Amino acid sequence: MKLRGVDFGSVWGQSGIQNFFGEGYPFHKFCKPFGLDFSGITFVAKTTTVAPRVGNMPLKKDGTTPAELKPKCIVVKPFAGVALNAVGLSGHGLKALLDTGKWQARREPFMISFMSVAATAGERLAETKEFVDVLKPRLSEFKANIAIQRNASCPNVGLEKISPDEFIDESWRHLGVLSMLGVPIVDKYSVTTEPETAVAISRHPCLSAVCVSNTVPWGKLPEKIDWQELFGTKESPLKKFGGGGLSGWPLLPLTADWVKAARDAGLEKPIAAGGGILNATAVDVLKEAGADAVCIGSVAMLRPWRVRGIIRHALEVYK
Repeated sequence: MKLRGVDFGSVWGQSGIQNFFGEGYPFHKFCKPFGLDFSGITFVAKTTTVAPRVGNMPLKKDGTTPAELKPKCIVVKPFAGVALNAVGLSGHGLKALLDTGKWQARREPFMISFMSVAATAGERLAETKEFVDVLKPRLSEFKANIAIQRNASCPNVGLEKISPDEFIDESWRHLGVLSMLGVPIVDKYSVTTEPETAVAISRHPCLSAVCVSNTVPWGKLPEKIDWQELFGTKESPLKKFGGGGLSGWPLLPLTADWVKAARDAGLEKPIAAGGGILNATAVDVLKEAGADAVCIGSVAMLRPWRVRGIIRHALEVYK
């Protein structure tokens, strides 16, 4: 997929699948001999905020490695093919990440994922302006082309509920600010975002593409997701962390339906679609639905031995 003339590939990582800098997570080293190989994927950094954020997952002093071997804010059910996370965007903030120089040293196009998380619309817009103010002077340090992925729907940060019209208006304001960076901008939504809302936002002239889906907040879409069947409880096992967001196989049909609905509603910008890609066939499902690229994520936890094959198949399908 080309964004503003730069090829960002047809297989993207979901934000965070390879951590902040592509270093991955401790469990990755045990899975590599069995097929966990990210070769050919477009790197998308774990979502950062402007200021340091504690979130729900304690980190080591390096600011990226989880302090707990099995983070308490993540529930993984590999046999069921689902995961629930309430990480809450833990991280040391944008400036600390830039000061490592690791992003700047990358040589292939990649994406920096960002989210403004303040309580009010005005404060969130101020965060986005600060993000631009911090990043823009340092763009000359980067060896590779970058894009910004605006995380617009993370369920684990406790944002106030706003109406679709407010969401559209706020999104246009944020996109206008981010456009000052002069790089491609991608908006990331959940399937709980109405396709018509995404279409309205996509008409912003500075938006290059749309990415779907983020995780689904606990308890949403009960007519399509049997939460109790998946996790054996009526209440979220991560209730104390706010409930968390679902990833895994239930998202595949939801994402495919969302892409079809968005296309039918008039979304003309490129779409990168992911959610529930646990085998190569899922790539075909999303391409047929109208996706221009695919994003893989939870498969690295749930079916790591399939990652290499899925990427190779996707690269062939989108050749």
